[in-house]
Parts: sequence; structure tokens; C-alpha cells
Amino acid sequence: MAARKQLTRLKAPYLKRILLEPSRVANWEKYPWSLQIFRDREFEFEFTSAITIIVGENGTGKSTLLEAIGALAGYDEAGGGKGYMPVDHSGAIDKSGAALAAALRGHWLPKVTAGWFFRAESFYSVARYLDRAALDAGAAPPDFLSWSHGEGFIRFFEERCRRQGIYILDEPESALSPTRQIELLKLLQRMERSGTAQVIMATHSPLLMACPNARLFRISRFGLDPTDFHDTDHFRMMRDFCSDPAAFLAEALYEDDP
Repeated sequence: MAARKQLTRLKAPYLKRILLEPSRVANWEKYPWSLQIFRDREFEFEFTSAITIIVGENGTGKSTLLEAIGALAGYDEAGGGKGYMPVDHSGAIDKSGAALAAALRGHWLPKVTAGWFFRAESFYSVARYLDRAALDAGAAPPDFLSWSHGEGFIRFFEERCRRQGIYILDEPESALSPTRQIELLKLLQRMERSGTAQVIMATHSPLLMACPNARLFRISRFGLDPTDFHDTDHFRMMRDFCSDPAAFLAEALYEDDP
């Protein structure tokens, strides 16, 4: 990583723990409180490594949890850096991440909130926001969108994830080929070795789940628990497919047929 002035000499992780304050929840039947991770009306999540990875099926609350963590760190719900507002939220209906953040308390040591909140679905808006901000300042725009989608993602990560801070990545693999995912893994390893970056990532990619020295958690009907990537449904499915594609597809595509 490029040498920059450090905000603290303490090493990541900076966000140590988040916990739910039940008294701040108005309706336990409403989303996101209806999620399984809140079924006991208690929730506590400790961060003990520089890289934390969260996996689980669609609809289990991964993105909502990351959005809430981003709000605790002071990021816009659409993603971006501190002070960025790349999307107009005036007509937004879903504010579940903000609602969750309002009922969470974060424990930091120290509170380092510089960094970035990356959301794949809002990358286009954020990239255009960065171009406009650079032009308004009389500088050359980064122009991440002039590259292919995957190349733009990688250039973005390489440029934006070099400083000390906390980096929240929501499904960064969405536009990345397996080769580009390996490039992202190399960047994550550099970030981890630097000791100055905390990464909290949600992913469906078995490649990214296998990131060395990362702590992996799975959201399921039982809650949020530590796991090994070999034990995830994602890894098992890809292993079974790769070992015998024809047999795997024969069973998967026709298992509901009479």
C-alpha cells in the first residue's frame, strides 16, 4: 500500500463489536427485526480479525446488516465514501438498513471510520458521482466506467482501498470473473498484511470465502455463526458440480419433476 499519514497506530479491526439494543425496536414483526438473526431478540457480533466475511442465502439479511454497519460508520446507504451522497433517497421505500443501524450500538477502538462502503448495485451511480466531483474540483475524473464492468471494479478497488480505514464490501464479485476475483483476493491479502484496513464483506463467491486469515460467518435459520468455507452450501454445490457436472445438473434441474 502507498504510504499515507495514519489515523492511529493501533491495528485493525477498529470496529470491535456491534450489539442490538432491544428497547429501540418498535415492532419485532416488521423487517428487518423478523430476520432469523434477531429471533431471540438479541444480537451481538464481534470482529476479531482484519477481514470478516458473511455468507448466506438471498434474503437472510446480509446486505441489510452491511448497510447498517455502513450507517454506523457514517456512510450513505447507497455506498461511497464519507460525505458522499451519490443517490437521491427522497423517494426511497426500503430504509431497513437505516432502521437497523438506529437500534445498534458499535464499539470501536479507536473509531476509525475513514474508508469506503462498496455496493455493487450502486457502483454506476457512485462512479458517476466521483467523475462529477473531480471535474467540479478541476481535476481529471477517475472514469471507472470507461473500462469493462469487471475491470472498472478492480481499478476502483485498487485505487480506493489503499488508505487506513474500514471497508465494507457488499458482493464485490458480482462483475468479476474468477481471474478478477483472484486479483481482488490479492488486494485483500495486501490490506490484511498492512494492519491498517478492516474489511467486512458479504459474498456468494467460494473463492472469496477462502480468503486466508479471514473469519467467516454464515447466516442461516439458526442465526449468525462462525463457519469454514468447506462447510458452506456455496462450496459444496460448486464441489459437487465440478466433480460431475452431468450428474449434478440431472439431479438439480429435475428434482421437482413428478
